[in-house]
Amino acid sequence: MVALPSFPPDFLWGVSTAAYQIEGAVHEDGRGASIWDTFSHSPGRVRDGDTGDIACDHYHRWEEDVELLAELGVGAYRFSIAWPRVRPDGAGPVNGRGLDFYDRLVDGLLVRGIVPVPTLFHWDLPQALEDAGGWLARDTAERFAEYAAVVADRLGDRVARWITLNEPIVHLAQGYAFGTHAPGRELLMDALPAAHHLLLGHGLAVRALRARGAAEVMITNNCTPVWPASDGEADVAAAAVYDGFHNRLFLDPVLRGEYPPFAAALSDAGLVRDGDLDVIATPLDALGLNYYNPTRIKAADGGPMPFETVGIEGVPQTAFGWPVVPDGLREVLTGLRDRYAGALPPIYVTENGCSTVDIPAPDGRVHDGARIDYLDGHLRALHAAITEGVDVRGYFVWSLLDNFEWAEGYSQRFGLVRVDFDTQRRTPKDSFAWLRAVLSGRR
Repeated sequence: MVALPSFPPDFLWGVSTAAYQIEGAVHEDGRGASIWDTFSHSPGRVRDGDTGDIACDHYHRWEEDVELLAELGVGAYRFSIAWPRVRPDGAGPVNGRGLDFYDRLVDGLLVRGIVPVPTLFHWDLPQALEDAGGWLARDTAERFAEYAAVVADRLGDRVARWITLNEPIVHLAQGYAFGTHAPGRELLMDALPAAHHLLLGHGLAVRALRARGAAEVMITNNCTPVWPASDGEADVAAAAVYDGFHNRLFLDPVLRGEYPPFAAALSDAGLVRDGDLDVIATPLDALGLNYYNPTRIKAADGGPMPFETVGIEGVPQTAFGWPVVPDGLREVLTGLRDRYAGALPPIYVTENGCSTVDIPAPDGRVHDGARIDYLDGHLRALHAAITEGVDVRGYFVWSLLDNFEWAEGYSQRFGLVRVDFDTQRRTPKDSFAWLRAVLSGRR
């Protein structure tokens, strides 16, 4: 394989995980229930009835996993903090034992020279807050800011980089609009109030973190190039609507202080109060970008939404059935630069990776060449975007470990490290060795 081009010497290399997907220990040390505990234990919601009760048992095996990070040679580790582990009811007393776990994790990273990059919300809302309305209730935004302050008060002396929300569009769409993720609501466009409250919570959390000395605060959005299925007027219009929903709904308010036109109903309904957009648009130090694939859109032939997704033909697919289009990463990065010229902060690619069929060979190794090809292609596309003038400061692979992949349970494997979920044995894959070689001398 041809060597990758050179990245800037201070470029930040990392990997990412999320609390509910790896931690397990859902009933230990005072942790409260999350919406994903409830959802995964509801029959028919998750493939094969899988839950995150044990997952990768990271809560007990975190030292082993931190050693893997050190062996890999990354400079940073993006993980998420479980809100119900810190405030079990979302708004009540602080659970010191939960914070103790993240204390140990942060210290374990720092002693190995690895920068901790915590995400405060990666979809595991405390169930008590969902019972009170979830993100459809404005109060949840206030409770999120309080939780952010609690975590920063404990960890802020050692943590400089923070992420508020992970992929709010995915949580909104799959959790509140279509019901395929927790909390399982099927509200379609009536889910839009949750978007405003997620954004308001983000803005309030940014201010809480800044007040506690945070050096760098960002939000992480999932972005996709949107391609109309044809040049026809209806498909082009449908693609524009989808772009507004998927990409602009959580970027325009943060970077421009305004909602895209289709979301004007939020203001019309009185949900957007005076000063809300100023809070939401509190300046960021960086923007997190998660990229997996482009989306091809056609006009809907009836149905509740004005668009439908259609397949992208002629390209490889991941085990998840997602199209592999590395240049889409360059496209989305340059598109953000052009759309938000003058308002776009530096970018970190906070997730990029793929699921593959990872079966150990007779020698016990996992030969995941498809993942190596995927990462190699996307890093080349990322380098092309940097060459074209996009200010990208870092890249995080999703994910360190095979894990609980939400509604797909344990059927999809994204990890650089294979996890045997019966024994919890960790086996670094060929992609782990490849990335370690890439990072050698680059850290």
